[in-house]
Amino acid sequence: MYKLYFSPGACSLAVQVVLRELGLPFELINKASVADYQQINAVGAVPALDIDGAVLTEGAAIMLYLLDKHANDLLPAEASVRQQAIENLMFANATVHPAYSKLFFLSNQLADSAVKQQALQVAAEHISKLWQLIENRLQTQPYLGGQQYSVADILLTVYAGWGRFFSVVIHIGPRSQAMINRISALPGYQAAVAAEQQAAI
Repeated sequence: MYKLYFSPGACSLAVQVVLRELGLPFELINKASVADYQQINAVGAVPALDIDGAVLTEGAAIMLYLLDKHANDLLPAEASVRQQAIENLMFANATVHPAYSKLFFLSNQLADSAVKQQALQVAAEHISKLWQLIENRLQTQPYLGGQQYSVADILLTVYAGWGRFFSVVIHIGPRSQAMINRISALPGYQAAVAAEQQAAI
C-alpha cells in the first residue's frame, strides 16, 4: 500500500487527489506526526510517497510515476498530446508553484513594513500575470489541456487556495475561477481536503 506524507494545504494535496482519482488505496500520514521526517525526505519537504519502503519525492515526479503505472484519463497516451500535458504539469509545478513560494518566503522572512508590503505586491502581480496566461488558454477550452482535466488543473487549484494567506490581491480571471470551481467540486478533491482536516486533528 502507498503511504503519502503530507502537510495540510500543501502541494501534497494534489498527489492525494490523484491517488483518489486513480482509486488507489493509501495511508495518509501527517509530516508533523513523524519524529524525524528528514529520515524520510532529506530536504524535509512534502509530498513523499512510500512504496513498500522505497520513497519517492517531488510532487510532479510522484504524479508522473502514478500516472504511468496506473490506467487513467489524466495523462494522454498519444505522444504529442501527452507532451503538452507534461508541459502543463511542469508549468504548474516549476513556474506557478515557485511564484507562490516567493510570497511565503517574503511573508516569513521580512518584518512587517511598507517594504515588505511592496515586495508582496510585486510578487502578487507576477502571479496575476501567470493566471492571465492561464485565462488566455481557457478561452476555447474548460481546462488547461483541453476538454479533460489533468494533474496541472489539480495543482493550479491547490495553489489558488494559497492566496488567502496574504494581504495582497491576486487576480484570477473568470474562466480560471470556473476551472478551479470544477476541480474543487470533484469528489476526490473534496474527500482529500476532508481527509487532511481529519488527519491534522
